[in-house]
Order: sequence, then structure tokens, then C-alpha cells
Amino acid sequence: MKRVFVFLTILATFIYSCNTGKPLIKNKEDDSYVINDTIHLKNDKLEYEIIIIEPGFETWLVTQHPRGYYGITFLENRNRLWVGEYNRRVLDFRYPKQLYEQEINYDPTIHYGLEVNYLLYNYLKYFQQKYKQTLTPQ
Repeated sequence: MKRVFVFLTILATFIYSCNTGKPLIKNKEDDSYVINDTIHLKNDKLEYEIIIIEPGFETWLVTQHPRGYYGITFLENRNRLWVGEYNRRVLDFRYPKQLYEQEINYDPTIHYGLEVNYLLYNYLKYFQQKYKQTLTPQ
């Protein structure tokens, strides 16, 4: 009887944890949506897509400066710098692979727009704070 109770408790916990807990929030303007801690932004006209899957990022993002606070030039320059260092660390065996799993495909010659640059900038800022990393080139 005790084993059945433990099994049912584990099963109930598993089923409860499968619930997303948050509804899908869709932005009609730019095909972006947020579910749980995943931010997905897609624009078929420019053929770009940014997907950020990081627990806590969405909650942290609402505490940051609003869109439009930083100029597009500032965001592009900072993203170019930080993405370059991030991608360098992906290839460098001295950095933990659980942090630097895959390269970020960011081409500084493409104008991604304010939204993508804002999200990428804030994700990299969040990444540095959460994992105590500094993406300043050495």
C-alpha cells in the first residue's frame, strides 16, 4: 500500500509539472510570442528568428529598461562585441560547454531591427549576470 501511495504521488507530481502554468502570449504586430520562459521572435520578411530559452529570463526582462531606451547603434555595437566573444568561447575548450553550447548566428552586416537587437542585448546581459561571466574580449 505504501508503494502505491508513493507511486501515485510521483505520478501526480509529474502530471502537475507538465502543465505550462502560463498561457501563450502572442504579439500580433511581429509574430513574436512568449510561453513560460521561452521568447520566440520571428519575422518572415527579413528571414530571421530569435528563440531564447532560459528560465527566469522573461521575469528578469520586465525589470530592465524598456524598448527604445537604447539606440539601435548602441545595441548593434554591444551585440557585435558580446556575440563575437561568446562565439569565441564556444570554440575554446577552456570554457564550460554547458554554458557555451552553440554559436549565436549574428551577422553584424544585417540590420535585424530594434526588437531583435534589444532581446539579444538583454539576453547576453542576463547571461553574464546569472552565470557570472564577462563577455568583454580579452
